Order: sequence, then C-alpha cells, then structure tokens
Amino acid sequence: MVRWDGQRTDAEAEQALPGLSGLIRSVRSPDFAGVTFHEVHARSVLNKVPGASRVPFGWTVNPYRGCSHACVYCFARNTHTYLDLDAGEDFNSQVVVKVNAAEVLAAQLRRPGWTREHVAMGTNTDPYQRAEGRYELMPGIIRALAGSGTPFSILTKGTVLSRDLPLLASVNAEVPVGIGVSLALLDRGLQRRLEPGTPSPRARLDLVRRVRDAGLPCGVFIAPVLPGLTDSAEALDGLLAAVADAGATGATVIPLHLRPGTREWFARWLAAEHPDLVPRYRQLYARGSYLGTAYRRWLSARVTPLLRRHGLAPRSGGEERGVPGDEEPPWPGGAAPGRAATEKGEQMTLL
Repeated sequence: MVRWDGQRTDAEAEQALPGLSGLIRSVRSPDFAGVTFHEVHARSVLNKVPGASRVPFGWTVNPYRGCSHACVYCFARNTHTYLDLDAGEDFNSQVVVKVNAAEVLAAQLRRPGWTREHVAMGTNTDPYQRAEGRYELMPGIIRALAGSGTPFSILTKGTVLSRDLPLLASVNAEVPVGIGVSLALLDRGLQRRLEPGTPSPRARLDLVRRVRDAGLPCGVFIAPVLPGLTDSAEALDGLLAAVADAGATGATVIPLHLRPGTREWFARWLAAEHPDLVPRYRQLYARGSYLGTAYRRWLSARVTPLLRRHGLAPRSGGEERGVPGDEEPPWPGGAAPGRAATEKGEQMTLL
C-alpha cells in the first residue's frame, strides 16, 4: 500500500460507501486536492468482454474506477452509479484503487484455464491517471501479463506511462505490446474545459514520440470527435498532421457517443459553454447514444482522405491487437465501434 505524505483517513467517506466490497480505507492527500481515494482489496481484476461488443479483444484489466482526468465526455461515467455514487463530480473525485491488482491478476493468469488471450487496459478508466504516479500498480500488472505469456495493449491520456517505457520495451520481446494514446484536439483552451485533469495535447504528442523512440508501436485515438467543436476540416487536418509528425503508427477516429450518465453531465457542460450548439446536439442524438448514419458518413468522407494524406490510414493484419490503425475503419456498415445491434427505447434527453 502506498505511503502518503500528509495522508488522512476519511471516516465519513468510508461510511458513505458501505457497498464497496473490500474497502480498506479512504484517503485524501494535499497533492490531489478534492480527490478521495478508496483503497480496496479486489477479488478479481480480469474482466471478460461481453460477446456482443465490437472490439478486437476479449479481456480487460482496470486497476482504477473513476478518473481524475475529469473528461466531460467520458463514456465510463455511469459505472460509478453501481457504487451509489453519481456519474458527475463523484466520478471525477471518488477514485477506487485496487491496491492488490497485480497480485490478484497474477493468480488469475496462473489458472489452468487461462489461454493467454489479448488483454486491453484503458478501455474504461485510465490506468495511467495521476494516481498511478503514487500507487504504481501498472509495473506489477505488466510483469504479471508478460510473465504469463499474455499479449496486452494500453490506451491512455496519461504521461505517467513514460515511467514504465523501459519495462514495456523489455517485455515486448516476450509478448506483443500495443500502446495507444488518446488525443481529441490541439486547442489548449478547449482542452482545459473538456478534460481539465489531463496532460496537455503537446505533452501527449511528446509521449507518442517517447513510445516510438523506445521501439514500441504507438497509435493514436482521435477520440472523441465532437460535432461543431472539433470536427472542422482545419481542426482534424492539423491534429492528424501533428500525430503523424510525432511518429504514430496509426490513427483511429471515433465520434462522440453519449451514454446515460455521460449525456446528462455533458449536456450541462454544453449548455454552459456552448448554448448555441444545444439544438444541434438535441437533433444529432435524438435517437440514442450514438450519432446517426448521416453524420457518420459525413465524418468518414472528411476523415478518410486526411488519414491517407498523413500516412495514418487504417491497416489490416497488424501485429499488435488493440493498437489504433490495426482495426478496420469504424464506419462501413453504418455502425459505430462497440455499438449494440439495436438501441430500441433509448432516447436522448438533452436539456
């Protein structure tokens, strides 16, 4: 367990989370103003992905729940309601830390039935959010995966990943390792308002360079693309040019989706920051969480030639699963990545 300077146990927080299984203590630190960390002993950290999900991996590991990146659009927000916490400010400030994640994972990977399928990290909350700088869970997780012969990938906005590049480069000789960096925009002012707890776009581009310098593949998720905010030809062209210049091995462009929990939080932000866009979003998301076919086709027509221009067009048959650029383009067939076959009965309530 990590040693905190100036730590204190928050008894009120412990009482407020009676349903959080395995809770050891709740901690606040002056280094993380406004954030409470709920340290738990997890019984399992290896999660099976539902068969209906359209993702190129079958298993995930998430050492944290909640995320101090505080991205307004984060699709994982509603998972906090399972803990009787809200999907808004609680998601940003009440972070669950599975302090025994590496040990539990190693035990799960030793089971006879484990077939060394690809494991993806960063698919729910960021494993390299700021808390990882203190808890240092990822090195043990990486060693457990590599030691068992399990290939894996990591998606992150967090520059804390730089700390583990020597380890990642070393284990890449044993198992395939894929790295993805998430970067939605270059506009620093908008980034501060949308993703107040994340490293700057420049810092993330530098992270891509460091990953590539370490000899590892590094794709970039241009995600999410926000209608009326980041989907102009100029914005996308500039972002993809910067990504290519940083040496990314591929790019995947994913438009914004607004699931329950996230959509209400995002709607409040949009009304406060860009009230002129509210009618457009109400129309675009009138039928559910995902953008309609017309917008996705329009975005595809805009993005595809830009990806080709900058040498970032998706490739098939890549060696590292889970790395942007290795999967098929998300638009043919009309379905957004991960979209369920139907969304009957789900309506978008925006303001």
